[in-house]
Amino acid sequence: MLKKVVIIGAITLLILGVPLMGNAFAQTPAATVPAADTGDTAFMLISAALVLLMTPGLAFFYGGFVRSRNILNTLMMSFVVMAIVGVTWILWGYSLAFAPGLPFIGGLQWLGLNGVGLEITDYLKGSNPAETVSYAPTIPHQAYMIYQAMFAIITPALISGAIVERMSFRAYSLFVLLWSTFIYAPLAHMVWAKGGFLGLYGGLGALDFAGGTVVHISSGVSALVAALVLGPRKTHPDRLSPPHNVPFILLGAGLLWFGWFGFNAGSALSAASGTSGNVVTNLATTAFVATNTAAAAAALMWLILEAVLRSKPTAVGAATGAVAGLVGITPAAGFVTPLSAILIGFVTAFVCFYAVSFKHKLQIDDALDTYPVHGVGGTVGAILTAIFATTQVNGGGKDGVLRGNFGELGVELVAIAVAYVIAGVGTWIILKIIDATVGLRVKEEAELQGLDINEHGEEGYNSEFGDSPIQTISPFGNTER
Repeated sequence: MLKKVVIIGAITLLILGVPLMGNAFAQTPAATVPAADTGDTAFMLISAALVLLMTPGLAFFYGGFVRSRNILNTLMMSFVVMAIVGVTWILWGYSLAFAPGLPFIGGLQWLGLNGVGLEITDYLKGSNPAETVSYAPTIPHQAYMIYQAMFAIITPALISGAIVERMSFRAYSLFVLLWSTFIYAPLAHMVWAKGGFLGLYGGLGALDFAGGTVVHISSGVSALVAALVLGPRKTHPDRLSPPHNVPFILLGAGLLWFGWFGFNAGSALSAASGTSGNVVTNLATTAFVATNTAAAAAALMWLILEAVLRSKPTAVGAATGAVAGLVGITPAAGFVTPLSAILIGFVTAFVCFYAVSFKHKLQIDDALDTYPVHGVGGTVGAILTAIFATTQVNGGGKDGVLRGNFGELGVELVAIAVAYVIAGVGTWIILKIIDATVGLRVKEEAELQGLDINEHGEEGYNSEFGDSPIQTISPFGNTER
């Protein structure tokens, strides 16, 4: 039955694609397209590549934490998102997220990238607010589209950290398809698209420079809901294993830190300088500096907390702290000063550190602390954005509480609440539908044996290095691997 559904779905996509292809191939003649800024275009394409690199980085970061018998499955949970969303974003995701439409969802006019070409302006004409005619007026529309695609890819991949070692790969793939369509696209539209309910383009005016609500709160809340719906691993909480490869964790954290410069600095959408009153600004530089500063401050805070409270600072703690700081600075990166970024890094790491501890006390099997780091970190970052934001850094933004704009905190709290409700309720509905159709979990035997061999028919390591439950002889006696 499933094979028939897959075949029918593939044929349907091909049929739908035929009429769209004609429009997609009929690009505007090059001579009539205003020239894009080559420097800005190069900057944005490089930034898009950096954001894409974050997903393999996330794969290694998560992969290092799990048992070695699940390493390939964990890596694949990130890589398959690159494949699924890489296609669906072109077919319908970008249109639903960024085409002018309703306050809560985009229109269908850009399906299959119909009308999305190399134009740099006027593609938003005819919708409110009238003065906004382009998302990025110095780069091709398709460059903006592919940059946003990378955000759409990594966001559902973040959720996998909560459900590793027990969710079937088929169910997870279907979840990614549905979640990116019905959760991510509406949230992205509400915050970043023209006419969106929450954003700066005719909405409530919530500040989210690079994805505090759209990416981190949505994925963190969804991860928590998924962990609760799926239930704990059979080994939780009494037979949990330590991370099988700490170097992988550090490698992944390093790649995430590196890629995050494209994530945040790229969200300036230009490498050019501007002015805010009498102050010269360069949002790309501001966001770059804030990103590195907050990550460093958060890693330092996490290590201090471990050294004081647990007597030993750990490599895993340094990696986790850095990621928490990167999450916290994401909504604020283009709105705050470097000193504010230090405070954001310190505060986010402090709160996330205790959120991880509290999660363990509740014995919720969010396996890799996705909600305590991304959900809590994104929430703290959004609140601190409302406090520290200043138009001295970004004239297109708003002043925060410290500059006398107390109302901005209320706006941010509304945006946070909307993200929590949409992500939480939507994820619960999607998971219940999947569970009632194809099922969510692997069988208990497969879970204990490992998902690599049962879900993919291959192993990350041979028996010499794996953790398969076999007895081996060592110079020190029998040892169970």
